[in-house]
Amino acid sequence: MNYNQAKFVTSAQKISQLPASKGEVAFAGRSNAGKSSAINTITNINGLARTSKTPGRTQLLNYFEIAEGYFLVDLPGYGYAKVSHSVQKAWEKTLSEYIETREQLRGLVIIMDIRHPLTPHDQQMIKWVASYDIPMHILLTKADKLNRGPANNVLLEVRKALAEYGYLITVQLFSSLKGMGIDDAKFKLNSWFAES
Repeated sequence: MNYNQAKFVTSAQKISQLPASKGEVAFAGRSNAGKSSAINTITNINGLARTSKTPGRTQLLNYFEIAEGYFLVDLPGYGYAKVSHSVQKAWEKTLSEYIETREQLRGLVIIMDIRHPLTPHDQQMIKWVASYDIPMHILLTKADKLNRGPANNVLLEVRKALAEYGYLITVQLFSSLKGMGIDDAKFKLNSWFAES
């Protein structure tokens, strides 16, 4: 897949508005964990996914086409978004429906800030997605904020904590700022798209 050719296609508020798709990989994560930055880094296109210092900026399912019929999907962040309870509930409903019914979903990339991995929201998300046998790949973002030793320790701790999920979950270090882990992330995405 040539991620550098990614282009924004549509934003959907409801499942009925999603585009026809041969295969897609979705990006999920706690609000402000660095989802949009990760998409921009993997595609090497600044500003493709809109980044914001304000948690909860992504309120729709944003579709980026990387090849004809193949997409990266930016999902609304979960957890601490500064939005009303009713909006939060509407997102949760859409997200549930998406995970439960979207047959073209090949895998879920979960973004976690390496300094705050496996929050209760993250663990809830993982447990729920695993119940549908959807493979997950965790990017421990902002890995540049820690020295190599401590960063590797967190990586090992997270892998150990998620060992019960076996082959369903893989974990890596990632840094948008330093360009760390981009090839590993693309390799994982490619393996998922190859199954389409």
